[in-house]
Amino acid sequence: MTKDAGIAAALDALNARLQARARLRVWSLVVTVFGDAVAPRGGRVALVVLQEIVGRLGVEPGAVRTAMSRLAADGWVERERQGRNSFFSLGRHGRHAFDLATRRIYAGGAPAWDGRWTVAFVPPGAAHADAAELDALGFVKAAQGVFLRPETAGAPDASVALSGLFVVRGASAEHPETLHALWPSRETAAAYGAFAAAFSPLHAALDAGARPLPLEAIAARTLLVHEWRRIVLRDPGLPERLLPRDWPGGEARDLARGIYRALAEPSETWLDAAGLPPLTDTESFVRRWEG
Repeated sequence: MTKDAGIAAALDALNARLQARARLRVWSLVVTVFGDAVAPRGGRVALVVLQEIVGRLGVEPGAVRTAMSRLAADGWVERERQGRNSFFSLGRHGRHAFDLATRRIYAGGAPAWDGRWTVAFVPPGAAHADAAELDALGFVKAAQGVFLRPETAGAPDASVALSGLFVVRGASAEHPETLHALWPSRETAAAYGAFAAAFSPLHAALDAGARPLPLEAIAARTLLVHEWRRIVLRDPGLPERLLPRDWPGGEARDLARGIYRALAEPSETWLDAAGLPPLTDTESFVRRWEG
């Protein structure tokens, strides 16, 4: 397979956008690689493989080593050595975080909703709720100490996060579409629009028949998922009935889905050649982004 100038130019432009940020969080980029490419293949990878993938995105090997040390210290990964080689596997904290994130990142679209709600209150004098955990579970902070979630198909179990809170469950209130006033929907909409604008040249090149080299494919796939998850994990994933009008999330998801599917085969070819174990669940991987 020969190098395609259109793909290379699109990837370089996306990479320049990444590097233009005031502070690139290498550990976060590595987390993307783990969640998207390593976890489906058993969750264990050599350091040199990580370095080669993010190296195509302009990250120095030393920065990757530093990032892995931080992730190991925080319990995201576990380190082992075989001779002169270092390998990393997902830790318990990492597996839990990926399980929650995967549902949101690769969802096929807005979830179905039957009008039911869960509302949780932090009782006076009680410890503060874990807002980050509730956010990851799809709750919106309505006020200080008040969180609510429209109950949707496939919503993750929130019983542990709600432990110790006063919880009310019931049917829809009047004017439920005003929920979007409780979260930064304009900022999220703008992020979806910027994502679509940035990745449209790559989509156009792939749609025109361009085929990336395997390393370019896994690098582009990593960048796609990294940018996508930065938006979608801040989006509560509301049902369509509760979203603002002309919500751009659906179009952005369609774009991401199309790019990902075009990159899947050459990027998986690179992972095979890099010595990663085969996919543990091929069917689940193939069904990513389906509704």
